[in-house]
Order: sequence, then structure tokens, then C-alpha cells
Amino acid sequence: MTSRATHLTPGDLGLRRGEGLGPQATVVHVSSSFCAPCAAARTVAARVAQTVDGVRHVEVDVAGHEELAARLQIRSTPTVLVLDAGGTVRHRLEGVPRLAWLRSAVGEA
Repeated sequence: MTSRATHLTPGDLGLRRGEGLGPQATVVHVSSSFCAPCAAARTVAARVAQTVDGVRHVEVDVAGHEELAARLQIRSTPTVLVLDAGGTVRHRLEGVPRLAWLRSAVGEA
């Protein structure tokens, strides 16, 4: 990953004006419409965001976000990134995350 890709802003993620990152962490789930495992990754990411205070879940479809996907060097979907409160990528996983791993990752963000 390039150094430019290690920090993401709400605008990079396609969030609307006034929408921000999670105060503790943001789970970015990069998906695609043809990705069967993406549904499972979505479920795990949403569960963590719902059960851990200060965590936000953002799903980004590679279609329509090709520049961001290239910048992040997305090779497969799903890819899950955990950002700290400032938008720095702290953890990355290609594939469906395990619930325990994702909870631990947002706790370290």
C-alpha cells in the first residue's frame, strides 16, 4: 500500500458532507456486486459497528470507486480495513473477517 493510501478521509469513502469517521474506529468493507462472500463480511462488520461504541461501518463498492480501489491496492473482495479515528489504516484483511478478529482490531485502532 502506498503511503498516500494509509490515510483516508470521509470524502475518500464517499460519505456525504457532515458524515464523519467513527470516533473510535471505522470499518471499511470493500465489496463488489458479484462477490458472494461480501454478504458475510457485511454482516460481521455491521455487527461490530452495532455492538462496539464509537465504531462506524462503511461499505465501498469497487464499481464507481475504481481510483480508491487502485490507491488501496484492492486485489480481491471482500477486503476489510480498520481505520483509527483520524483515518489511518491500522489493519487490513482480505476475505471474510472473524468476529473476534474484527473486535480486537477496532479495539487496537
